[in-house]
Order: sequence, then structure tokens, then C-alpha cells
Amino acid sequence: MRSSRVVILLILISACAVFAGGQTLTPIYERLAAPELSLPDLHGKTVTLADYRGEVVVVNFWASWCPPCVSEMQSMQRGSGWLAQHRGRFIAINMGEEPDVVAKFLTGRDFTIPVLLDSDGKISSRWGVRRLPATYILDTRGRVAYQALGAREWDNPALLVPLRSLAMEK
Repeated sequence: MRSSRVVILLILISACAVFAGGQTLTPIYERLAAPELSLPDLHGKTVTLADYRGEVVVVNFWASWCPPCVSEMQSMQRGSGWLAQHRGRFIAINMGEEPDVVAKFLTGRDFTIPVLLDSDGKISSRWGVRRLPATYILDTRGRVAYQALGAREWDNPALLVPLRSLAMEK
């Protein structure tokens, strides 16, 4: 009888891990300032992290040829509306593609999150991006508080609630 309870408990634990599906954030306990970035958007306007100081910023590195990157884009769009109500925003940094390729890819997609262009890969290298998608969450002081490697469902409350908590920190 006892062994069947243990087996059931193990099955439930495994099911929870599968259900979570990697929908977690890795906390960064020693919060260091995020590497600076200064990149053009699709309209040629230069954007820097200083433009977002005082807000929680979700910095997502992606590419149009990366299926997991593409699959998380709509959930990022949905999550961005919620996060904007809580002093936060998303920025999507395209890694290594030409502006015309990115613009063509985004045509017809309902994606209003600012897209920045790291065509030469220098910024993604400075941030230590080794695979896509890679996401870094910055607190209101511009320090890296969490990271997420791989695709996430960015409208999942399990991810959004910790981001809102960052906005409430003093």
C-alpha cells in the first residue's frame, strides 16, 4: 500500500514538471547591471536601455528562422499588454538578420512590441546569448533579475506575477 502511494506521488511530481513545461524563470541572485545596448529599431530610431529606466524590461533575443522564437511571439504580445499595466515592457532584439528580412517576416503579424536590430550580433554576444530564444528580465534599476533560455508562454501568470513583483520593489 505504501509503495503505491510513493508511485502515485512520483507520477504527480513528474506530471507537474511536464505541465510546467519549462514555464519558469531562473532567478539571478547577484543582480548585476545589464550590459548596455544601443540598437536601431525597424524605423532607424536608436533605442537604449536608459529609455526604459524605472520599468521592468523583458529583453528577448530571437530570429525569424528559429521556430521556438516564432512560437512564443504571440504570447509575448499578449503578455506585454498585461505587463504594461504594471510598469513593464517587452523588447524583442532580432539577432543577426538584415532589416528587410525582419520587416518582411513581421508583415501581417500583430506584433507591436518594439523590435530592435542586432544585425552584426555584437550586442547579443555582449549579453552572452548562445542559443535562441534567450530572454533576460531587468528590474527597475536595470539589473538582470531573471533569465529564461528557450521558449516560454509569456502570458502565463506563473511568469508574469514575478515580473510584476519586480515593479513593486523599492
